[in-house]
Amino acid sequence: MISSLMALAACSVSTTPGGDGNKDNADNDGPVSIGFSLATQQSPFYVQLRDGTEQAAEEAGAELSFADADGDVAKQNNDIQDLITRGVDILLVNPVDPQGVRAGLAAAEAAGVEVVTVDRPVPDGATAQVGRDNEEMGRLVGERVAGELGADGGKIIEIRGDAGGAVARDRGAGFHEALQDAPGVEIVEGPYCNYIRSEAVTAMQDLIQTNPDVKVVFAQNDDMALGALQVLRENGRDDVLVAGIDGLMEAVNAIDGGDQYLATALNDPIVLAQKAVDTAVALGHGEDVEAEIDAGTALVDDENSADLVGDTVFASGATE
Repeated sequence: MISSLMALAACSVSTTPGGDGNKDNADNDGPVSIGFSLATQQSPFYVQLRDGTEQAAEEAGAELSFADADGDVAKQNNDIQDLITRGVDILLVNPVDPQGVRAGLAAAEAAGVEVVTVDRPVPDGATAQVGRDNEEMGRLVGERVAGELGADGGKIIEIRGDAGGAVARDRGAGFHEALQDAPGVEIVEGPYCNYIRSEAVTAMQDLIQTNPDVKVVFAQNDDMALGALQVLRENGRDDVLVAGIDGLMEAVNAIDGGDQYLATALNDPIVLAQKAVDTAVALGHGEDVEAEIDAGTALVDDENSADLVGDTVFASGATE
């Protein structure tokens, strides 16, 4: 772990020592200074994404300055400007909103600082995007759900991530595509719960009352799916299957240990963070990088869950 972490209360920026922040790093091959603007810390995925980025930066000998937008796009734009002012060489941006972060990206362009988006892409303004195919994640889980429902079909409740977010949009699109020709399937689009378990718990308490004939609950991440599972169990509904996305180890254990949690898809944030830092360091040293860098995914169900159980927060398997 990082040996020291300096909190800057005025702009919520912390620094991991490792370099001098010199803008001439690309010329002198010195340590690269990376600024990381993270959308939120309100789910395990983003906590792990920060931890993984700190670990990868330390291993690379890079300097890392960190800012948590706390889900506020206006704060994120200010954070990005603060990071630019601190003299970072490269920006990693995990956007709160792909459109709302335009002001921050414009400031980076004006300052000559290249941007790498992480997990969540933006329409333009970034040199590279490091993430995963979220449509494929949704599709993999959707195909597994379709196979389990079979010819009888049934009602599916979908608990969504964030309104307007590319990840939520793509995961939903892939899931719906996998089920569009499945017989007898009805998908009820539930509320946006922002990938937060407690919000999904509240939503599910209402959804189970208004949809007593539900057969499957699909949530766009495992944290929300586990919240839904909690409510189902509290109401004695062990007949309702649950599926999520991200490969949260708690979900993998649930798949391996029972028959109610059906499937998830791998989305290890530690691997994602490593690839993001590698990309930032390469850019900081003047190297060319791919515009789209895919960290890979795979389905997790009862066929392979036992092989993925471990002591990490997220299961790891697909990296290419």
